[in-house]
Formats: sequence, C-alpha cells, structure tokens
Amino acid sequence: MTLLVSLAGLFVVWFVAAHLIGSRIFPPPGQVFAFVAKETVSGELPFHLSMTLMRVVGAFAVAMAIGSAIGIALGQSARLDRFFDPWVILFINIPALVTIVLAYIWFGLSEAAAIGAVAVNKIPNVIVTMREGARSMDPHYSEMAKVFRFSRLTTLREVVLPQLQPYFAASARSGIALIWKIVLVVELLGRPNGVGFQIHLYFQFFDVAAILGYTLAFVAVMIAVELLLIQPYERHARRWRPRAA
Repeated sequence: MTLLVSLAGLFVVWFVAAHLIGSRIFPPPGQVFAFVAKETVSGELPFHLSMTLMRVVGAFAVAMAIGSAIGIALGQSARLDRFFDPWVILFINIPALVTIVLAYIWFGLSEAAAIGAVAVNKIPNVIVTMREGARSMDPHYSEMAKVFRFSRLTTLREVVLPQLQPYFAASARSGIALIWKIVLVVELLGRPNGVGFQIHLYFQFFDVAAILGYTLAFVAVMIAVELLLIQPYERHARRWRPRAA
C-alpha cells in the first residue's frame, strides 16, 4: 500500500510539474504513456528493449565469471594480490567512456566490442568484492574438508561457494546497477539499435516524451529484475545470517 501511495504521489507531482513547466519541455504522464503504448503495439519498443537486455545479460555474465575467478584467486594468494593490485586500481579508475571508445576503435563497431567494453568496466568492481569474500572465508572449513577427503569439486560446492554467496549477491546487485547505465552509452555511441540508440535518435528531434518513454520502460524492466531476481537471491544468500532486531 505504501508503494502505491508513493507512486501515486510521484505521478501527481509529475502531472503538476508538466503543467507548470510546459508539455513540450516536460510532457505529462498521459503523453508519455501514450507514446509507450504506440511503440509497444508497433513492436519498436519490445525489439529495442530486447536488444538492450541481451547486452546487459551478456556483459553481466562475462563480468561476473571473469571477475569472480580473478577475485577469488587474488583473495587466496597474497603474492598474486600484491602483484595485480595496481592493475585492479588502474582499471577501476579508467572512465567508462574511454573504455567504450577504445573498444570500438580497436575491435570495430561490433556486438562483441560493445558487450566487452561494458564487461571490462564492471570486472574490477567484481574482483574487489570477491577478493574480500575470499579473504573472509573461514580456513577451518577448508581444513575439515581435507580431513574428510572431499574432492576439489565437492569442496568448491559445499565449502567455498556457500561462504561466497553473500559476496556474489553484492556483486550482482552493484553489477546490474552499473551495467545497464553503461550499456545505454555503448548503444548511443556505436550500435544501430537498443534503448540507448533510440534515446539518442529522439534527442536529435527534441522529443522529450519519446526519451522519457524509452527510459521509463527500461527502468521498469530493471526494477522488475531487481525485485524478482536480485533481491530473492540476496535473501537466499544471507538466509543463515541472524536478522537485525
């Protein structure tokens, strides 16, 4: 109920602001939703939204896989961590725009370059989070696994991964929040489709209703992903921890 009241209040503020500022500069909700409905019926919105989501999923999977593997390795080896820590600091501070531009210059305006550029921007953040997770693992569990002669696969599945689940969840949450923003920039600069491409297209026509329509549609999908996938997984990953009073 609180959520519904909050959303209703937001739309009231939006409606009033649109009338005070002017519909051409700040279109009212009805105009934006009419555009979304038209684009949905024509198939344009579902197509461009699906292309953007494909890039988000691809970059997210690559960043989580590579970043987790490197982060766990650095967390388990002090020597590797000392050697590669300057690299992590360097890459985590490179602006996303620089990475995107260089990827397009070096590898062309391709899908692989687009997804790779987004993933490279996220990998250092995953490394940092998973490195801390690997450092915080209880060595007693690993010793117990050796006593019971667990295989490496069993140790990974029953000992290592359960301890790292909260850190996977934290990386996933921050990853989605960062990746979907960078994907729009990637599409704006070098892809012929997607939400970012459409926003850039309608920017040239100064069509604010269209820009807001595509933005709200994409944000709605990302919120659904957060509520239906990320938060349930996060609760599952932290289920063994005592809840705060």
